[in-house]
Amino acid sequence: MERELSAVVYLMKMLVTKRKVSEIELFTEKLANALKEKFQGHWYPDNPSKGQAYRCIRVNMWSSSDPEIMRACHESGVNFCDLGLPPILTLWVDPGEVSCRIGENSPSFLVAKFSQTDDKEKDTRSAKKKSRAVRNNSSFICSGVPSTSGIT
Repeated sequence: MERELSAVVYLMKMLVTKRKVSEIELFTEKLANALKEKFQGHWYPDNPSKGQAYRCIRVNMWSSSDPEIMRACHESGVNFCDLGLPPILTLWVDPGEVSCRIGENSPSFLVAKFSQTDDKEKDTRSAKKKSRAVRNNSSFICSGVPSTSGIT
């Protein structure tokens, strides 16, 4: 679970564009802790699809957002709207794989994939490569209206 949470945290750091580095670090630390607590007892490496819906992280600016993201905001003192997250974001965190979709109708993409033999350095390189692609293709504002260069 640690590798997958590291991939989520790295991706969130790339998506959170409107905060100081120290605030991003505290927010992502609190998010990782909240997700780890939530996933305990719902993590099945031998059957990754089991509990999949429970481990979905969802942001939707027009309705409620993920409680763990809101908890991390509260615990870190960061205003949710100040994160600058995409108006619609879905992350699937499964044993061995983290996937993401930005927008409602866009295709999902692989953030990181891990095998039993992957080492941590390889895992980190994979997450960095994927999040660079996200960072280069996304720019959003809190109102839920994507900028002209954003993905919807």
